[in-house]
Formats: sequence, structure tokens, C-alpha cells
Amino acid sequence: MDFTCLPNVIESIDIQADGTISKTLYQDKSLKVVLFGFDAGQELSEHTAAVPAILHFLEGQAAVTLGETTQQAAANTFIHMAAKLPHSIVAQEPTKMLLILLKGT
Repeated sequence: MDFTCLPNVIESIDIQADGTISKTLYQDKSLKVVLFGFDAGQELSEHTAAVPAILHFLEGQAAVTLGETTQQAAANTFIHMAAKLPHSIVAQEPTKMLLILLKGT
């Protein structure tokens, strides 16, 4: 197939009480797309990605630390990160986010 269409991606995952859930929506040799659902207070501790990445927040509110800077992220926030940038996420309310890993070819 030459395309992937998810008409309502935000409904592809249900936020779990007191938890974080993720679901891979698409993957090929150059791209990986993962949908995350965070309950309020849940977090991804500081880590790095080996490849550049995009965070696209679909709903909710979160604090995103990128290196030494913390940004507030709400619905429609777009963040591009260089490879190996230390980052973390803390959901301040139930939050859904797309992670797009740009693996190259």
C-alpha cells in the first residue's frame, strides 16, 4: 500500500489511570510514529533519542524539558528535537502525544 490513513488518531489510544501507554502507529526504515497517552502526573524520565524526533501534542497539558529549557506543551504544540538532546515529559493533565522518530534511510 502506498499510504497509511488514520482518520481519528487521537482515538487510537485510551489513557490508563495512573499510567503511561504507547502504541506504534507506523514504522518503516526511515520513520517511526508512536502515540502516547499519559495520565496526569505521569512522566517519561530524562533520556535521549539516537535520531532527530518530533513531539506533536494532540490534547492535554505537559511540561517538556529539552536540555536545560522547560516548555509548556498543550494541544497543537509541535517540538522538533535534534538527536541526542536530553529530554523529559511530565503530564500535568491527561495528555496524548505523537512521537515521530526520523530514522533516515
